Amino acid sequence: MSKETDSAQRPSARARLREELHRYLAVSAYLYVCFAAILLYKSAILSSIGEHYLPLGLAAGKALILGKFVLLGEAAGVGTRIGARTLLQRILSSSLLFLVLLVLLTIVEEIIVGLVHGHTLGQAVAALGDRSVPEVLASCLLMLLVLVPLVTVTEVSRALGPGVLRRLLLEPTQHLAAGPQRDDV
Repeated sequence: MSKETDSAQRPSARARLREELHRYLAVSAYLYVCFAAILLYKSAILSSIGEHYLPLGLAAGKALILGKFVLLGEAAGVGTRIGARTLLQRILSSSLLFLVLLVLLTIVEEIIVGLVHGHTLGQAVAALGDRSVPEVLASCLLMLLVLVPLVTVTEVSRALGPGVLRRLLLEPTQHLAAGPQRDDV
């Protein structure tokens, strides 16, 4: 294959950047909606005992940070090297690997935030240990429940081919409304 043919088939750097930005915004928006819903539920529970708490800015910041972590994980090929035989196996294993990645990167993020706020490394690590085991497990389970649909859409889109899922979701579906054609009727 010649250089001209190869470069004609690859999108330009600007097109790739635009696609990455759209992906980042879509992932971050999805994460924001999920985190905001969780915080809204937490706020409702806390308001029943007189505590008022609704940091939607925290949900936005966390969504933007974790959205970038997800894209970094995808760029690093998290879950793509697994020898899963079925799409379901690939979705589940990729979701678990992304959960591990996000937990590790969140720990690093929390340590860096502690250091920026003037804490020593020991204090920053100790602050991570202040959370109860049920709270950590609940956070991990919620994150996994958020990741499974995200990974599912990504893997189904990858299995269908470039742009197919987007067209199925965004283009008119008159031809689908008739249902499957049956020859035996």
